[in-house]
Amino acid sequence: MGFDDNVTACAGLVQRADPDRFMAAMAAPVALRGALFVLYAFNVEVARAPWVTNEPEIAAMRLQWWRDALAEIAAGKGVRRHEVVTPLAAILNVEQAIVLDELVSARYWDINKVPFEDEAGLYRYLDQTTGHLIRVCAQTLGEADQAVVTDFGFATGLANWLRAVPELRARGRVPLPDGSSEAIRGVAQAGLDRLQKARSRRADVSKPASAALLVGWQAETVLRRALRDPGRVDTGTLMPGEFRRRISLMRQVVTGRW
Repeated sequence: MGFDDNVTACAGLVQRADPDRFMAAMAAPVALRGALFVLYAFNVEVARAPWVTNEPEIAAMRLQWWRDALAEIAAGKGVRRHEVVTPLAAILNVEQAIVLDELVSARYWDINKVPFEDEAGLYRYLDQTTGHLIRVCAQTLGEADQAVVTDFGFATGLANWLRAVPELRARGRVPLPDGSSEAIRGVAQAGLDRLQKARSRRADVSKPASAALLVGWQAETVLRRALRDPGRVDTGTLMPGEFRRRISLMRQVVTGRW
């Protein structure tokens, strides 16, 4: 995908709103960056839709707008003109549009202050949000085994979620069904197990598709920190320093070992 005005606008949106994914996209081969920027821009728009207003009805309308746009893409005609929707329509097939519709639907949880009933509910949310995004990104770039990408996406989503716990609580949400140290260790280990499971099948993800997995370059570090010291989740200190983050991303690019 080339860089026309819409794709350039998507890249700018990701750079401003999601610097980690912007870094991951910039680490991908140049020819693959455009598609990643479009999909990451879509994720920015959907992820922030529930938070731009305190009115649940308006937030739901914003999410419905994106569901309607994806329905148009799936139908293959009459797609609305929009700096994100227009290039998105150029890269999605029907199945991928349906998968992203599930992603949007999962975001309705963000509107309300109802906690997850149990860990299974949280895991389902992570699979349908970060997991679905990474799955579509990988499929767009090249051949990849869906199960491998799903496991990797879950681990990445869980790491990101644990990082976000303090902010989510500040916004009145209950991000963890059980916030005890024991429970946090349990979910962190679940993430590490699925990360290892995905890595054991690296050969089932093509080199182009593996560029979509660069986005999880910090997952192992975050999950291991949560496992060792669950208190870091509450204090928001799971992330390594900026220098270490950049070095670890460069190492994955050079070695190809996500």
